[in-house]
Amino acid sequence: MDDTDGTDDTGGGDRQIVRARGHEHVRATHESTFEVTSDDWLTPAGDCIVGVEADRVPSDLEPAFVEACRDADATIAVTLAAGGREQTVTGRGHPDLTFAGDRSMVFRTSDYVDDRTAMVAADAAAADLDRDLVAALAEGAELTVALSVE
Repeated sequence: MDDTDGTDDTGGGDRQIVRARGHEHVRATHESTFEVTSDDWLTPAGDCIVGVEADRVPSDLEPAFVEACRDADATIAVTLAAGGREQTVTGRGHPDLTFAGDRSMVFRTSDYVDDRTAMVAADAAAADLDRDLVAALAEGAELTVALSVE
Protein backbone atom coordinates (compact mmCIF):
# COMPACT_ATOMS: atom_id res chain seq x y z
CA MET A 1 0.00 0.00 0.00
CA ASP A 2 1.11 3.52 -0.71
CA ASP A 3 0.91 5.28 2.63
CA THR A 4 0.31 8.68 1.05
CA ASP A 5 -3.09 7.99 -0.45
CA GLY A 6 -4.10 4.50 0.65
CA THR A 7 -4.03 3.03 -2.84
CA ASP A 8 -2.25 -0.03 -4.12
CA ASP A 9 1.38 0.86 -4.88
CA THR A 10 1.01 -0.26 -8.50
CA GLY A 11 -1.29 2.70 -9.10
CA GLY A 12 -4.87 2.99 -10.24
CA GLY A 13 -6.29 2.85 -13.75
CA ASP A 14 -4.80 6.23 -14.71
CA ARG A 15 -1.57 5.86 -12.69
CA GLN A 16 0.98 3.04 -12.76
CA ILE A 17 4.16 2.56 -10.71
CA VAL A 18 7.20 0.62 -11.88
CA ARG A 19 10.13 -0.02 -9.58
CA ALA A 20 13.62 -0.66 -10.97
CA ARG A 21 17.21 0.17 -10.10
CA GLY A 22 20.12 1.86 -11.72
CA HIS A 23 23.25 0.12 -12.95
CA GLU A 24 26.91 1.03 -13.28
CA HIS A 25 26.53 1.18 -17.09
CA VAL A 26 23.68 3.73 -17.11
CA ARG A 27 24.90 6.53 -19.39
CA ALA A 28 21.58 7.99 -20.61
CA THR A 29 23.00 9.53 -23.77
CA HIS A 30 20.43 8.37 -26.35
CA GLU A 31 18.85 11.32 -28.13
CA SER A 32 15.40 9.97 -28.96
CA THR A 33 14.36 7.43 -26.29
CA PHE A 34 14.74 6.28 -22.72
CA GLU A 35 14.00 2.79 -21.51
CA VAL A 36 13.43 0.69 -18.40
CA THR A 37 14.06 -3.06 -18.71
CA SER A 38 13.27 -6.12 -16.64
CA ASP A 39 16.70 -7.52 -17.53
CA ASP A 40 19.14 -7.63 -14.63
CA TRP A 41 22.13 -6.58 -16.76
CA LEU A 42 23.15 -3.69 -18.95
CA THR A 43 26.07 -3.27 -21.33
CA PRO A 44 27.73 0.07 -22.04
CA ALA A 45 26.01 0.02 -25.46
CA GLY A 46 22.58 0.39 -23.80
CA ASP A 47 22.71 4.17 -23.87
CA CYS A 48 18.93 4.64 -23.61
CA ILE A 49 18.40 2.36 -20.59
CA VAL A 50 17.96 4.17 -17.28
CA GLY A 51 16.82 1.26 -15.11
CA VAL A 52 17.14 -2.51 -14.87
CA GLU A 53 15.26 -5.21 -12.95
CA ALA A 54 11.94 -3.44 -13.53
CA ASP A 55 9.18 -5.14 -11.58
CA ARG A 56 6.63 -4.46 -14.33
CA VAL A 57 6.73 -4.42 -18.12
CA PRO A 58 4.16 -3.05 -20.59
CA SER A 59 2.12 -6.27 -20.58
CA ASP A 60 1.72 -5.95 -16.76
CA LEU A 61 0.03 -2.55 -16.84
CA GLU A 62 -3.64 -2.24 -15.97
CA PRO A 63 -6.09 -2.53 -18.91
CA ALA A 64 -7.78 0.79 -18.02
CA PHE A 65 -4.41 2.57 -18.16
CA VAL A 66 -3.55 0.94 -21.50
CA GLU A 67 -6.90 1.92 -22.96
CA ALA A 68 -6.52 5.53 -21.81
CA CYS A 69 -3.06 5.68 -23.43
CA ARG A 70 -4.51 4.61 -26.78
CA ASP A 71 -6.23 7.97 -27.15
CA ALA A 72 -4.25 10.20 -29.53
CA ASP A 73 -5.24 13.19 -27.37
CA ALA A 74 -4.03 11.59 -24.13
CA THR A 75 -1.23 13.28 -22.23
CA ILE A 76 1.14 10.80 -20.60
CA ALA A 77 3.54 11.90 -17.87
CA VAL A 78 6.44 9.77 -16.64
CA THR A 79 8.17 10.81 -13.44
CA LEU A 80 11.57 9.27 -12.77
CA ALA A 81 12.74 9.45 -9.15
CA ALA A 82 16.10 8.20 -7.84
CA GLY A 83 18.78 9.36 -5.45
CA GLY A 84 16.71 12.26 -4.17
CA ARG A 85 16.27 13.63 -7.72
CA GLU A 86 13.10 13.66 -9.77
CA GLN A 87 12.23 14.55 -13.35
CA THR A 88 8.97 14.40 -15.26
CA VAL A 89 8.84 13.77 -19.00
CA THR A 90 5.60 14.42 -20.84
CA GLY A 91 4.38 12.97 -24.12
CA ARG A 92 1.21 11.64 -25.63
CA GLY A 93 -0.72 8.51 -26.34
CA HIS A 94 -1.24 6.80 -29.68
CA PRO A 95 -4.02 4.54 -31.02
CA ASP A 96 -1.47 1.87 -32.01
CA LEU A 97 0.02 1.40 -28.53
CA THR A 98 -0.32 -2.29 -27.60
CA PHE A 99 1.65 -2.52 -24.34
CA ALA A 100 2.34 -6.14 -25.30
CA GLY A 101 6.08 -6.04 -24.52
CA ASP A 102 7.19 -8.51 -21.90
CA ARG A 103 10.73 -7.27 -21.28
CA SER A 104 11.13 -3.49 -21.54
CA MET A 105 9.26 -0.19 -21.68
CA VAL A 106 10.38 2.52 -24.12
CA PHE A 107 9.46 6.21 -24.07
CA ARG A 108 10.01 7.88 -27.44
CA THR A 109 10.39 11.43 -28.75
CA SER A 110 9.22 10.15 -32.15
CA ASP A 111 5.85 8.71 -33.20
CA TYR A 112 7.29 5.22 -33.74
CA VAL A 113 5.25 2.50 -32.01
CA ASP A 114 6.11 -1.13 -31.27
CA ASP A 115 5.07 -3.54 -28.50
CA ARG A 116 7.51 -1.91 -26.05
CA THR A 117 6.39 1.68 -26.63
CA ALA A 118 4.70 3.34 -23.64
CA MET A 119 4.66 6.95 -24.88
CA VAL A 120 5.32 8.91 -28.07
CA ALA A 121 6.23 12.55 -28.68
CA ALA A 122 8.11 12.74 -25.37
CA ASP A 123 9.54 16.16 -24.55
CA ALA A 124 12.83 14.56 -23.41
CA ALA A 125 15.01 11.55 -24.14
CA ALA A 126 17.77 9.90 -22.10
CA ALA A 127 20.29 12.57 -23.15
CA ASP A 128 17.99 15.28 -21.77
CA LEU A 129 17.65 13.80 -18.29
CA ASP A 130 19.02 15.62 -15.26
CA ARG A 131 22.66 14.56 -14.98
CA ASP A 132 22.46 14.27 -11.18
CA LEU A 133 19.58 11.83 -11.62
CA VAL A 134 21.65 9.90 -14.18
CA ALA A 135 24.66 9.87 -11.81
CA ALA A 136 22.49 8.40 -9.04
CA LEU A 137 21.28 5.71 -11.42
CA ALA A 138 24.87 4.94 -12.48
CA GLU A 139 25.59 4.37 -8.79
CA GLY A 140 22.76 1.81 -8.63
CA ALA A 141 20.07 3.91 -6.94
CA GLU A 142 16.55 2.57 -6.63
CA LEU A 143 14.33 4.00 -9.39
CA THR A 144 10.63 4.70 -9.21
CA VAL A 145 8.86 5.29 -12.52
CA ALA A 146 5.40 6.80 -12.04
CA LEU A 147 3.26 6.83 -15.18
CA SER A 148 0.04 8.80 -15.40
CA VAL A 149 -2.40 9.53 -18.20
CA GLU A 150 -4.99 12.26 -18.67
